[in-house]
Amino acid sequence: MPFFRSSAAAPPTTTPPTEPVTGVRAAWSDSFGRLATRCLQVIILIVIVAGIVYAGQVLSVVTIPVLLALIIASAMHPVVSWLRRHGFPSVFATLTVLLGVLVVLGLLGYLIVVAVENQWSSLQKSAVQGFQQLQDFSRTLPFAVSDSQVDDAVKTATDFVTSAQFGSGALAGASATANFLTGLVLMIVVLFFFLKDGPRIWEFLLRPFTGASYERARRVGDRVVSTLGGYVRGTATVAAVDAIGIGVGIAIVGVPLALPLAVIVFITAFIPIVGATAAGILAALVALVAVGPVPALIVVGIVVVVNQLEGNFLQPVLMGKTLRLHGLVILVGLTAGTVLAGITGAIISVPLLAAGWGAIKVWDGPDLAAKPWRQKRSEDVDDHERANKRVKRREKAQKAREKRREDQQKARTKQAAKTD
Repeated sequence: MPFFRSSAAAPPTTTPPTEPVTGVRAAWSDSFGRLATRCLQVIILIVIVAGIVYAGQVLSVVTIPVLLALIIASAMHPVVSWLRRHGFPSVFATLTVLLGVLVVLGLLGYLIVVAVENQWSSLQKSAVQGFQQLQDFSRTLPFAVSDSQVDDAVKTATDFVTSAQFGSGALAGASATANFLTGLVLMIVVLFFFLKDGPRIWEFLLRPFTGASYERARRVGDRVVSTLGGYVRGTATVAAVDAIGIGVGIAIVGVPLALPLAVIVFITAFIPIVGATAAGILAALVALVAVGPVPALIVVGIVVVVNQLEGNFLQPVLMGKTLRLHGLVILVGLTAGTVLAGITGAIISVPLLAAGWGAIKVWDGPDLAAKPWRQKRSEDVDDHERANKRVKRREKAQKAREKRREDQQKARTKQAAKTD
């Protein structure tokens, strides 16, 4: 019966000899050649990225408004979609949201101008008194600050303001203002079309992709839009709480220009880590010059309390699922964005980093990150180590069995030779 037949030994398999690699291929086939090839690929990638960054800097009047429009459209898209679902035509829904935002911004700007105009004269008087107090305080310091040194500093500042260098700086400022207005108009127009025709634009961009590539591109695009929208909405909520808390606090203390300072706090809150600190320092300086050192210390305390509330409560609750980036990554991104695009780069660098990380997390599936970026859990590492140990034990047992068979074969050969 077949169950009791000894199985025939399988014929040995022989692999055909491989062709030896000669010539130029031989120089690149060893480990050093493969390393050089990989380095060359990295260099080419760096050159391409540098070219894209350089083109973005040269065309900053176009690229920055488009990026800002994309980020703002991602935040406003749920409102426009809600209006469409409730019977609003696409154009009317887009215009309603866009005009509503512009009206709010215009009203806020009007209130700031009125506040500055009404409090400017009193702020000038308070600034003179505060400057005199600082002069008196400087005389009590361990190191002497003479009146002549103060006068020299004031004269230097006055000479700079009246110099040709300041005039050229003013002309550069006028040019920057013109670029700003151009970019603002372009951003509003692009934002309108993103809100109105965003889904159709996205479908047009997806046309070159098919099959799995199409699904990946759609998945990544959806995650990028949701990440950008969640980041802007969460940051705007946190910034509003910061602005209201600090604005009400400095108004109670009696610091002038409370509304403009609150608006500055709101804007700088979009720069993580350093924005709120910079706004707090500015508010404390205004309080120091306008109302004295004790109110300035109170303002510092208010800023610290609001920042602690933001960092320990609001940020984890509102943005815990949207922005999960290490502080070091945020600082490096802020620095790079500031160097490349100034204050605008500082504002948009972190949401772009968050969007990039969100794209990586869904690269291979809805909940499956790209393979090099998947988290290595401790139990997975332990399972891998145990599997390696099992493989090594099996290999050791196999070698022992082969050794025993060889010894038995040698013993049978010797026994047969003695019998003969």
